Amino acid sequence: MDKVKVGIIGLGFMGTTHYDIYKHLENVEVVAVADADPDKRRGDISKVFANIGGGDNSTPLDFSNIRVFESGMELINAPEVDVVDICVPTPGHKELLIAALNKGKHVFCEKPLCRNLEELKEIEAVVKNARGYFNVGMCVRAWPEYYHARELYTSGAAGKVHSCVFRRLSPNLDGKAWDNWFMDDKRSGGALLDLHLHDADLVCYFFGMPKTVSTFGVRGVCSKNGFDHVVTRYDFANNTLVMAEGGWAAAGSVPFEMNFQIICEKATICLNAGGYKVHWNDGQVEAPVLNADELPTGWHRELNYFIDCVANGITPDKYQTPQQIFESFKVIMAEMESAENNGQPVEVK
Repeated sequence: MDKVKVGIIGLGFMGTTHYDIYKHLENVEVVAVADADPDKRRGDISKVFANIGGGDNSTPLDFSNIRVFESGMELINAPEVDVVDICVPTPGHKELLIAALNKGKHVFCEKPLCRNLEELKEIEAVVKNARGYFNVGMCVRAWPEYYHARELYTSGAAGKVHSCVFRRLSPNLDGKAWDNWFMDDKRSGGALLDLHLHDADLVCYFFGMPKTVSTFGVRGVCSKNGFDHVVTRYDFANNTLVMAEGGWAAAGSVPFEMNFQIICEKATICLNAGGYKVHWNDGQVEAPVLNADELPTGWHRELNYFIDCVANGITPDKYQTPQQIFESFKVIMAEMESAENNGQPVEVK
């Protein structure tokens, strides 16, 4: 395979981010895009918004040598597409990814994978028998600082974990996204599912599956009854304190932040406003040099890796397997149940 041919469904922030990343990778070519919005199909992305900050959305995208579709299903049926990259709102994921996998395509789907456990069961069954590779954009697993911290922790160099907290806080997204879908709990699942999901997944990535979760949340602050800010405690039954906090209820002028502090026997590993550092108990402070491979974000790394796997016929498993994706989704669904019951502990099954 000379170049992996990609079709992107959905040209919001993630779809246009993926488009830009693919343009800078040597072994991939974007051959098709699809979006329901006629302006975006013409390359006009001026209304695209990102809470984390993004690139230039004032310059139109040039689709002159790319097939443009209104329907994602039409793109999936295009014979020249090897990889279907799904970046539509969450309710559209299941139908599109199942159709693409049943067509024998490779599928990269943005998070969250789906909206509930019933949809997850359908997806699991199809992925199990799929000919193509399947992956989900749990990009923070591939984010340089998080990936390095996990490698350091799992190596045993920092010793046993005593306590850990992950935080992911966003400005208010009300009125910012297409059709204001983030603020519709039935579609997005609120900040708990769409935003906090990343840190619930990181807890599993670092420490494995918790026994129970206890989640407290406030809902309807800026959305239609969704959980807009949550705090979760993950119980591993081993005398460690592991927590995660996430929300998008802050004023619109508040900058996005993602950070963590992992206190271990021999060191404290931190990502905060001061950067990424390892504070050893002997007083030594390390500031590891990352990004030497010129892949600055988890988005770049996850897509580069997935495309390489498709090009070389290697099953993707560096950052996560489908089974690990399914397991961490079950954790976030347990958190949803706990939050709806005022923080009552819920067993992860």
